[in-house]
Amino acid sequence: MDNRQNRLKLAVQKSGRLTDHSLDILARCGLKISRGKDQLIAYGENLPLDLLFVRDDDIPDLVQEDVCDLGLVGLNVLEERRLEMLARGAEAKFQILRALDFGYCRLSLAVPEGVEWKGPQTLQGKRIATTYPAVLGRYLAEHSIDAEIVTLSGAVEIAPRLGRADFICDLVSSGSTLAANHLREVETILQSQVVLIRTPVKLSAFKEEWIERLLLRIDGVEQVKESKYIMLHAPRSALPRIRELLPGSEFPTIIPLEGSPDKVAVHAVCRENVFWETLESLKAAGASSLLVLPVEKMLS
Repeated sequence: MDNRQNRLKLAVQKSGRLTDHSLDILARCGLKISRGKDQLIAYGENLPLDLLFVRDDDIPDLVQEDVCDLGLVGLNVLEERRLEMLARGAEAKFQILRALDFGYCRLSLAVPEGVEWKGPQTLQGKRIATTYPAVLGRYLAEHSIDAEIVTLSGAVEIAPRLGRADFICDLVSSGSTLAANHLREVETILQSQVVLIRTPVKLSAFKEEWIERLLLRIDGVEQVKESKYIMLHAPRSALPRIRELLPGSEFPTIIPLEGSPDKVAVHAVCRENVFWETLESLKAAGASSLLVLPVEKMLS
């Protein structure tokens, strides 16, 4: 059953800010891959799942044309491709299965330092450099702005200094690149993160089953990203206060302690960060023998 036709193909970014995170979440889902140096295909050793390393701009088409069954790609790339197709009268056929908890960024407008921003109308009659002309074009149309879109393949942030544009529309993560080029972020037009997409083509029952299993594993990994497992001892009288202090916990497990009728062990999965201040507050409430462990994966 695990033959070539029944192996899932998943497209991931060949190199860039999403590559390591994409490989990390797949590894945490249990995937072990075999890949030689500079090879564009990695074969799953323990799962019927192979990876294709490609340009991120190519991932939407590879998936909707059924070259790959699945793809991990930024929503910014996906939305740009969808709008390009819409402008040609075509319909994008890729389906988003999951939004994943990494690759966060935003597509924003930025102006040179010292330039006053009075809202979208500031763009009227101006030149705006971007690598996302379709998304920017939609924004301009929604605000009835007549401006020239200068499409660049990269180095958008230096366009104003080169005299090629008045403003820019570019991806922003920390904002340090904008600051280094004396630009100021003024408005976000798209929030982005990594999404898992699938082909519109009906797949075999075997492949569909493995997609569901992969989604279940992804959910299990994503669910515990910031989670910690806390174990502690406490007097029974302190339990109400301790329950209040446990961050993001639903119902802790209470276990009687042998030989200590007035004390119990408390075990809880906390779905929020556990800070030193939290532990200090728990100790002040009567907790002792506190132990905090990372949670690798969890299925509900």
